[in-house]
Amino acid sequence: MTQELVLQYLRSHHDQYLADLTEFLSIASISSLTQHHQDVRSAASWLCERLIKAGMTNAHLDETPGNPLVVGSIIGDPHRPTILIYGHYDVQPVDPLEKWVHPPFAPAVVDDVLYARGSSDDKGQVYMQLVALEAWWKTVGTLPVNVKVLFEGEEEIGSIHLSQYIETHQKDLRADFAVISDTPMFAAEVPAVCYGLRGLAALEISVTGPFQDLHSGVYGGTVMNPAHALASLIASLHRLDGTVNVEGFYDGVEVLTEKEREAFQSLPFDHDTFLDSIGSPSLFGDPHFTPLERIWARPTVEVNGIWSGFIGEGRKTIVPAEAHAKITCRLVPYQDPQHVLDVIEAHLKSHCPQGVQLQIHRGEGDPGTKTPLDHPSVLAAEQAIEDIYHKKAAYIRMGGSIPVVVTFQEVLQMPTLLLGFALPDENFHAPNEHFHLNNFYRGAETLALLWHYVSKKDGLQFRDSTR
Repeated sequence: MTQELVLQYLRSHHDQYLADLTEFLSIASISSLTQHHQDVRSAASWLCERLIKAGMTNAHLDETPGNPLVVGSIIGDPHRPTILIYGHYDVQPVDPLEKWVHPPFAPAVVDDVLYARGSSDDKGQVYMQLVALEAWWKTVGTLPVNVKVLFEGEEEIGSIHLSQYIETHQKDLRADFAVISDTPMFAAEVPAVCYGLRGLAALEISVTGPFQDLHSGVYGGTVMNPAHALASLIASLHRLDGTVNVEGFYDGVEVLTEKEREAFQSLPFDHDTFLDSIGSPSLFGDPHFTPLERIWARPTVEVNGIWSGFIGEGRKTIVPAEAHAKITCRLVPYQDPQHVLDVIEAHLKSHCPQGVQLQIHRGEGDPGTKTPLDHPSVLAAEQAIEDIYHKKAAYIRMGGSIPVVVTFQEVLQMPTLLLGFALPDENFHAPNEHFHLNNFYRGAETLALLWHYVSKKDGLQFRDSTR
């Protein structure tokens, strides 16, 4: 069978893949530091050249006002499903450097674990996608699906120019679904399909009172203290059990299905281990939901920062003139970010004490996303995982946000399959980032089989502008 030839090819080229990946990881493509601008570009060029070598002869750099995008495609049969592969080749800064056991851009392998900045986030997983593509091309001469790639160099600085690029290149990028390998498995030996992400809504609030800080001995007790008013406002946002006390906040929140709750409960989650990893005295939150359900499938309102008055050494007896807080909401699929901001704004205004003025500055808002569990991409991923890992896939969500998934959903009208093979404790964004090579190799095999199984699925309608 053709897929067996592909797997044999992947398994016989481990030394080459490690050598190539070591070279890729040696490029210090830190997008947030201007002194590494040329390194970022060098990483883009390296990736482009390696895609061409793998068989994507039309791979090229597309310029943006910032760092270039690496794009390309292999369209073999317009009647086959089309997959858009997204990833990023830029990496985080390495501070504090003294915490690294091995230099961050001098990749080292210890006990089959590859240490380097970008090894798991996301160069290693991007390269994993590339070798899966190459294995089909080198053994069969074609792919079972059509593939397009979109690799950016600004993910670690907020994907500044990506949304605009997608808006203006919709025909080139349209596909049946996107695949992103920039997420972890649930745990070691627990490969997972991630089918949902939370969204985000942000705001900043300011409470002002007197025109300047006042002497608390002279004026205290005669004016509303803005810090007290802000504390009262923040306290009003939640009930004692941690649920959100804002009318309309839960509008649109989807009820978890029994299948989802059973899938979450089947995961090897240990309450005490989780609590130890946090360091808090105890867990807290809506008692009707488990910790995983609260992280993945329930919305939140969180104060990210709060400041007012004098916080220096010693004492300064004042009534502060103003107080401020930054707030973000994690949203689940089917919540409308603007509606959430509307109801929070209305709540804050109606609960604002007399004697102060309230200003609300609304920030960004992105919805949560979800790929149905019966979508052909999810079913294909389940089969591929079972073939390679010899166990059933776990179904998980993520509590965070990946903005490009929202863009794919809203602009390109396509879902995203999140199929990553890093482990949660591999130090993304921290010193000593690493990637277990066993998962790199098995991840490439799983992705190669994903394409095979996708080609056998009904329910995908190819939409390619070149047809």
